[in-house]
Amino acid sequence: MAQRTTHSNNLDVGFSETAKHEDTTEQPMEFELLGLRWDLHPGVFAPFHSPSTEAYSSWLPYPEGSSLLEMGCGAGVTAVYGALNGCRRVTALDISTAAVENTRRNAARHGVANRVRAMESDMFSALSPEDRFDVIFWNSNAVEAPEDFTYTRDIEWSILDRGYASHRTYFREGPGRLTEGGRLFLGFNSRGNRALIDGFAEEEGLRIKEINSASRTFEDRTVEFRLLELVKAGTANTVSTAPGS
Repeated sequence: MAQRTTHSNNLDVGFSETAKHEDTTEQPMEFELLGLRWDLHPGVFAPFHSPSTEAYSSWLPYPEGSSLLEMGCGAGVTAVYGALNGCRRVTALDISTAAVENTRRNAARHGVANRVRAMESDMFSALSPEDRFDVIFWNSNAVEAPEDFTYTRDIEWSILDRGYASHRTYFREGPGRLTEGGRLFLGFNSRGNRALIDGFAEEEGLRIKEINSASRTFEDRTVEFRLLELVKAGTANTVSTAPGS
């Protein structure tokens, strides 16, 4: 009964967030974030409803000449921002066709279409076997949904993770997609199931390191947003580039 109640509460939160991001009656087709103007397509996660995109994009490192993979790119803010701030090659993946087109539009708007490759993908599935990246980042769909949950709208993929399958995939496959010395980041918030991702980390021989955090009070609760780094257990991070530099 406790597990069912937890899932019920999670779905209530998830559906509330989904409705907020899906309500196009109040969403501008353009918005401002990180000192830049962006296009927003209908049905795509709206970054101005949450501080997560702006915070994570500001905290991430973008080493000069590096390669960046953004998982679940949405409107493409982080991917394009990375290309504007030092990344030579950026790949942006999303399961939503609308999000992929939105990312392409914003890459063109900001003059980095030649450095940003946007593709429709269920997690890492669209990548070639040899694809490796210096920085990998995912602002995850942290709200846990039960394993029998059925997605009916694309926007739900941005908010809800059925059975935490996407998180498990990220922990399992993400490390193998890094270059030597590459870094794997996860944007996670307090609506998510931290115990589960701690378990995934242990299974994959990883430790979770908190890079930065910020909290925001909404009408119903205070949510903490955390940028986490997934590091091989027992090893030190040898990369000197600090987030935000």
